[in-house]
Amino acid sequence: EKTITLDRATRIELLCKLDAKYSHLKSLQVTWKKGNETIRHINKTENSWSVHLQILDNSKLGSYTCTLKGEEEISATFHLQVPKIQGREKPIVSYEGDTAVLICKTFGYTPIAWTWYMANGSDQITINGSLLTDKYVINGGSANVTHLKILKLTKEDDGVYQCEAAFELGKSVGKLKLEVLSLMVPLKPFLAIVAEVVVLVTIVFLYEMYSKKKDKYATDEKEFDQVEQL
Repeated sequence: EKTITLDRATRIELLCKLDAKYSHLKSLQVTWKKGNETIRHINKTENSWSVHLQILDNSKLGSYTCTLKGEEEISATFHLQVPKIQGREKPIVSYEGDTAVLICKTFGYTPIAWTWYMANGSDQITINGSLLTDKYVINGGSANVTHLKILKLTKEDDGVYQCEAAFELGKSVGKLKLEVLSLMVPLKPFLAIVAEVVVLVTIVFLYEMYSKKKDKYATDEKEFDQVEQL
């Protein structure tokens, strides 16, 4: 299998060449397919078969397979795709009231345009930084990088965001997850420790009170015995 990345219209040749270790195979039947659709006009040379493709739009993208059938069946697959977006696999964690910055980039390819979305269930909400300047700031350090800055985070900002890069041959989408935590979250371990200390101090205090009462009772008993003896 081989992946071929294309960002603009072009003409390419896909070539399958039989390895020398399969040279003993005879009477091979060769088939080229795009998905389940058979491709005609195959070019053949000695031990190699190829197809020439004019890639004008994203309908020509996809998986192309050449299959050689004889005593054995051998196949190779080419995956034609638009450039992938490099995002972040782990969630971005921030706190209420803070600012979060989401970054997407492409390596070696420059998109025509970038668009940001926020997923709301099955719907996508387009983020327009020019209309909501007090909430979102969209910019990029270079043409192949985009930054989404979200200001004054609230729990409503928690969720999945998508950055979409538009190329001549189609669009590529990257996903980033933002987790907005309450300020109480980092305080919970501290509050737990405080609660444990309070419980411990209370137990010590009650034990001291019990010990004093016990000593006082023992003293009173002793004095009562002495009076009785007198």
